[in-house]
Amino acid sequence: MADGQHDGERPQEDTTAAGREGGTDPVLRAENEPPPTNQRILGAEPAGYLQEPGQRPPADRAGSIARRIDEGPIPRLLVVALGMAALAYSVMFLQGLAGVIGPVFLALNFMIAAHPLHTWLVARRVHRFVAATVTGSLVLMVLGAFFFSIGWSISQLVTTLPDYADQFNELYQSVFVQLNKAGVTETAILEQLRSISPANVLNYVTPIVSNVGGLASLVLVLVTVVFFLTMDSVTINDRLDLAQRYHPRFIGALRSFAVGVRRYWVVSSVFGLIVAVLDVVALWIIGVPLALVWGILSFLTNYIPNVGFVIGLVPPALLALLAQGPAAALAVVVAYSVLNFVIQSIIMPRYTGQAVGITATLTFFSLLFWAWVLGVLGALLAVPLTLLAKALLVDADPQARWANALIASDPQTATSQDDTPEPILRRPLPRPRLQPRPALRGRAPRLRRRP
Repeated sequence: MADGQHDGERPQEDTTAAGREGGTDPVLRAENEPPPTNQRILGAEPAGYLQEPGQRPPADRAGSIARRIDEGPIPRLLVVALGMAALAYSVMFLQGLAGVIGPVFLALNFMIAAHPLHTWLVARRVHRFVAATVTGSLVLMVLGAFFFSIGWSISQLVTTLPDYADQFNELYQSVFVQLNKAGVTETAILEQLRSISPANVLNYVTPIVSNVGGLASLVLVLVTVVFFLTMDSVTINDRLDLAQRYHPRFIGALRSFAVGVRRYWVVSSVFGLIVAVLDVVALWIIGVPLALVWGILSFLTNYIPNVGFVIGLVPPALLALLAQGPAAALAVVVAYSVLNFVIQSIIMPRYTGQAVGITATLTFFSLLFWAWVLGVLGALLAVPLTLLAKALLVDADPQARWANALIASDPQTATSQDDTPEPILRRPLPRPRLQPRPALRGRAPRLRRRP
C-alpha cells in the first residue's frame, strides 16, 4: 500500500549542492556554469553587454574592469616599466627623424590653417580642384613672404651698417680703454687672436654653413609637402566623413585637433602683430633707424618662442648702440623686454590656453620638451604637437578622458563629452532563405468560427 501511495507522487528534487552539480537538469546546470572565458577576459556580461548609443553603461562596470586589470597576470610595475621604455624609444625615434618630421608637420599646420578658405570656396560652388589650388598657392605665398621678409631685413641691416663705421671704431676704442682699466691690455688680446688657428675657425664656420644648407632643405621639403597636401585636400572631407562612420571618436578627435591648431595660429598671429606695432612705436620714440624693418622682424620671430625674442632684439639694439650710444641701446632692450614679457609671458599664454584647450603650464613644458626633441622647429610647433598627442591619446579614448580634467584650460567642461562606450559594429547574421509555399491543390478548406 505504501508502494502504491508513492507511485502517484512526484519524486522530491535534490536541492543540495551535490545534487545540483551531479544533476542532469539543463536549467540548473546552466545556472551553475561559469561564463565563457572570452566574456571574463573582455569584461562582458552575457546579457546587456551592447549598449545603445544614448544609454550609459552600468556604474560598476568601470570598477570591475579595473579590478580585473589589477588582478591580471602582468604586475602593474612591469606595465609601467614597459610603457616608459616604449616612450623612451619613441622619443629617440622622433629625434632621429627630426629633420623630416619638423618640416612635414609645419607644412601640415599651414594647410590646416588655410583649409577654411578651401571650404568657403567650395561652398560658393567653386570646383574642388580650383579651391585646393588657390589654398595651396596662398600657403606658398605666405611661406615666400616669410622668407623674403627675413632676407630683406638682414639685407637692410647689412646695407645700413657701413654708414656707422666711424661710430663702430669709437666703440671699439672705448671698449679697449675699459679693458685696459680692468687690467687687460691690447697686446694680450692680439696674442689671443693670433692663437686662433684656421682649424678652429673652420669648426665655427661649419655649423653656420650646415644651418644654411638645412634652411635650403627645409624650404624644399615645405614646398614639396604643401604640393602633395594640396592634391590630397580635394577629397579630404569625403575621406573623413567615410572614416567617421566606423571610428567616430578617432575622427572627432582629429577634427578637434584641427580646430585647436587654427585657433592657436590665429591667436599667435594677432598677438605677434600687437607686439610688432608696439615695438615699432617704441623704436620710433627712441629714434632708432629702420623701425619698420625691426617691426617686421619682431612679427616674424614672434612665432619662435624665447629664441625668436632674442633674434628680434639684437639687430635694433646693435643699431641703437651705434647710432645714439649705450643709453639708446639700453632703452631698446628695456622696451622690448617689458613688452614681450607682459604680452607674451603673461597675457598670451592665458589666451593661448583658452583657445587651444590646454593650461599655460602644459604649454610651457611642451615648449621645453619638443624643443629638446625636434630642435627649433619643435619649439615653433610645441603647442600643435601637444594638441596632436592629446587628440590621439586622450580625446580618442573614453577611458583616458579623465586626464582632460588635469590638462584642460577649463576643468568644468573637460569631461562634458559623451563617455558612452562606442558600440561594437557586428556583421549582421544572414537572413534565412524562405522556401516558397507549395500551391494548394483543390479548394482550400473553409475555417469555422467557434460558437
